[in-house]
Amino acid sequence: MAMALSYLRLHPPLFPLPSSSLSSSENPTLLRPLSRDCSFPSSTSNPISPHTTLNGFASASPEKWRAKVSFFPAFLKKGKDAQALKEELLDAIAPLDRGAEASPEDQERVDEIARKLEAASRTKAPLKSPFLNGKWELIYTTSESILQTKRPKFLRSRTNFQGINVDTLRAQNMESWPFFNQVTADLTPLNSRKVAVKFDFFKIGGLIPIKAPDSARGELEITYLDDELRLSRGDKGNLFILKMVDPSYRVPVAKEQAA
Repeated sequence: MAMALSYLRLHPPLFPLPSSSLSSSENPTLLRPLSRDCSFPSSTSNPISPHTTLNGFASASPEKWRAKVSFFPAFLKKGKDAQALKEELLDAIAPLDRGAEASPEDQERVDEIARKLEAASRTKAPLKSPFLNGKWELIYTTSESILQTKRPKFLRSRTNFQGINVDTLRAQNMESWPFFNQVTADLTPLNSRKVAVKFDFFKIGGLIPIKAPDSARGELEITYLDDELRLSRGDKGNLFILKMVDPSYRVPVAKEQAA
């Protein structure tokens, strides 16, 4: 246990399954209406008003009619808005080095766009969606422990991945070079978009297993999900933005045995 706690202080959990106990500070051709009314041609013997319909009743002007009728179903409008917001969000985070170079103003702008995208989400029950399964890459976060901003750049992980398997309710976080650390966790659904997280084993260098302390727990809410992008918010208020890199990946089912 002491060895696990010592490791946690030096290598906090990767992302985006935070634990409140690990650190006190981290813890997606408009059909245009006809411009003419369907009316009989006017004649000198029997003039017809340009807004008189075939049955002889007066109709509203075409301008007013067009203003009230939309040919886009609501879900198509939402899909278009979500796609535009995704592009805006990706443009905003592109120069921020996954968040490590983000100023408070940058973080505020990213959060504002993220909240608009979350409101436009069409996946209302992420934990029941097949989009969730697979391997995701972290492309932005506000979590300082994951970004490792207090370390020299050459000692920071270059890439962070997370595997999720909804069927087995397992998650796996993986760091790239220089440490290749990993951690696995059990997920317990709290509702259709939020899970409780219980870390079970850390792997130093991806090889040496260490049993996680019972206090290594957290919560995570999936606030936006499609087949390309996922937004999540942790129990400490951190934002995580991830992109899908391998939908076929599955988290190992068997738990590791502590050394």
